[in-house]
Amino acid sequence: MAGRKAAAPDPARSLALLWGSHTKPGRSGLTVRAIVEAAIALADSEGLDALSMRMVADRLKVGTMSLYTHVPGKGELTDLMFDQAYGDLYADDEPVNQPGGWRGALEFIARRNWDVLTAHPWIHDVPTVRTALGPNITRKYEIELRPLDGLGLTDVEMDSALTLVLTHVQGTARAGAEQLRTQRDSGLTDQEWWRQISPTLTTVMTGTNFPLAGRVGTAVGEHFQSALDPAHALSFGLTTILDGLAQLIASRSAVE
Repeated sequence: MAGRKAAAPDPARSLALLWGSHTKPGRSGLTVRAIVEAAIALADSEGLDALSMRMVADRLKVGTMSLYTHVPGKGELTDLMFDQAYGDLYADDEPVNQPGGWRGALEFIARRNWDVLTAHPWIHDVPTVRTALGPNITRKYEIELRPLDGLGLTDVEMDSALTLVLTHVQGTARAGAEQLRTQRDSGLTDQEWWRQISPTLTTVMTGTNFPLAGRVGTAVGEHFQSALDPAHALSFGLTTILDGLAQLIASRSAVE
């Protein structure tokens, strides 16, 4: 999703905020939790580009300077928002207790992450390579690794397997967010768009040297009435990824 990235936060200040108390009110009666919740609501409705300390203050009906006594700036606020967005992702050991063993657990993890990303599409605009590790993100990582423990994978392989699943979810969720934004901006559903371009596309592709592109592209468009179905892409990719992991895990068992 296009857009400016959040201002770079100070890692030390972000960590102190993330692991500190979010419920202690200041002189204005504000709490860090209230600020973060207002910021998430703003980003959910208007995107991360619309997020500013002033806009959050307006939502809370307080002066902007009141926010700075709790949160130093937009960068640190974004770190807090990112961590909070994953705060209610799982009950303890919920993934590992799903039917279907490790595979059922990873399917559950994928779906839960998909739900968060579709509910909060602004997350796609948050840089995650060096995200400050807050309590919710750390807990998420701990819980998501548990189904992979004891399968014969090395620690690095466990992390890589989880990363493979989560990056697939992120990619398909991002495509879904872009699809919805395009529909909103154009005023056309994907079905309406496909009906508009299909006759012309058939005409211009006839007699070209792209027989596979024409045949497969037309089949996809007719099947989904769109160039992409993110939910199908999620399921197809997840099944393929888990099939590959099953072979890796089986190879480890065979060696033992």
